[in-house]
Amino acid sequence: MALLSAIILLSGVLSYLVPQGQFERDADGAIIPDTYVQGKTEGIPFWKVVTAPVRVFGSSDALTIIMISVFLLVMSGVFNVMEKTGGVAAFIRKVVTRCKNRVAVICVSTLVFMAFGSFFGMFEELVTLLPIMVVFMLSIGCDTMMGLGVCMMAACFGFSAAITNPFSVGLASGVAGIGVSDGIWLRIVFFVCVYAIVTGFLILYARRIAKDPRKSLTYDIDRKKLSELDLTVGVDVAREKKLFKVYAIFFGALLGLLLVIASVRAISDYAIPILAVGFLVGGLISGSLVDKPKKVFGWFGKGVLAMLPAVLLIAMASSVKLILSESNVLDTVMNFAISLLSRVHSKFAIVLLLYALILFLQIFIGSASAKIFLLLPIVLPMAQVLGISPTVVILTYCMADGFTDMILPTNPVLLIGLSMVNVSYGKWVKWTWWLQLLMLGFTVLVLLFACSIGY
Repeated sequence: MALLSAIILLSGVLSYLVPQGQFERDADGAIIPDTYVQGKTEGIPFWKVVTAPVRVFGSSDALTIIMISVFLLVMSGVFNVMEKTGGVAAFIRKVVTRCKNRVAVICVSTLVFMAFGSFFGMFEELVTLLPIMVVFMLSIGCDTMMGLGVCMMAACFGFSAAITNPFSVGLASGVAGIGVSDGIWLRIVFFVCVYAIVTGFLILYARRIAKDPRKSLTYDIDRKKLSELDLTVGVDVAREKKLFKVYAIFFGALLGLLLVIASVRAISDYAIPILAVGFLVGGLISGSLVDKPKKVFGWFGKGVLAMLPAVLLIAMASSVKLILSESNVLDTVMNFAISLLSRVHSKFAIVLLLYALILFLQIFIGSASAKIFLLLPIVLPMAQVLGISPTVVILTYCMADGFTDMILPTNPVLLIGLSMVNVSYGKWVKWTWWLQLLMLGFTVLVLLFACSIGY
């Protein structure tokens, strides 16, 4: 919030330093190249800067902002219901315990958590399952690091290797005015590749500590956790079966809905409201089937309240575009950036610059939705002029937004997850630094491929 407040104030100051200007636009609102006309320098009143986060709900972007804010509130409420009823924990427990082979457990666990992140945008919610997954890994001869890998790391990498993730692909597609299904084939291929890299990393480590358990980075603390290996302690078997059935149907229906939205272009433009209704209706019905409706609606309300700060961040991020537009310096800023980037004759180099910018902002702004509303309204028109498709921009954004969350000390979810299982940040970096370098190199290659084929 402090960083966004500073950017908002900077946007107001720019109106006193940067001359006004304007591009001509076509019927769809797209910039027409080489039509920029510069005007005079005239600052925007200070009261407009201060009130921008409120006035943005009356701007031309209001409908999109309100729709996405409602969607985030619904998602948060439903996820809280799923967590409080024990639905996700039961689902994971059922799926994983059916696998007896160590490699199979690792592969299935990683796939499930990555799929939740990639399709549904779940990350923080899944970290609550860390203790369960650590016990699972210990029960098959692995260690705490493996529990972190198949749960927290897999969910985060799945979030970034997004296929239909509503918090990244869904929001960005809405801002770009394209369907969620646009360019989905490469995102699917990318997800499969990331899954192969992560599972390969985890299986190699599992085999290493199987040969010599003392090579485990958590060997000492794992010896103290052996008393927790009884997975049936505190588990109501009958309730677990009911939870699994109910939430398996719920997740199956949501996955079907996502596939329909992705494959039917006529409704893909309405992906966010359709998903919101699907989550709302399905989540409340599922919760009411396994617990008292009064409790379910209470948990839903608390989940909604917990997401309200994110709505404020979205409003603040959206205010930047509003201020620059009202002061008529947005087109001037874009013209300067376009002129600068047009000297870079490689589209790939331009995409890499965008990638680096998002990676830098990731250090300070963890919210995926806030960065989307801060960057994409300005970046997308420039990319269009430079001949870079919205699908490439969205792919670049997704890659830069997630993977580094698993190594940046500014990410609270990482620190909370490590503290939950008593693993130091130093040990985590020692275990994952080369995987991060591998992912950085691989994502750059994928972006090169995307640019070379005109994706």
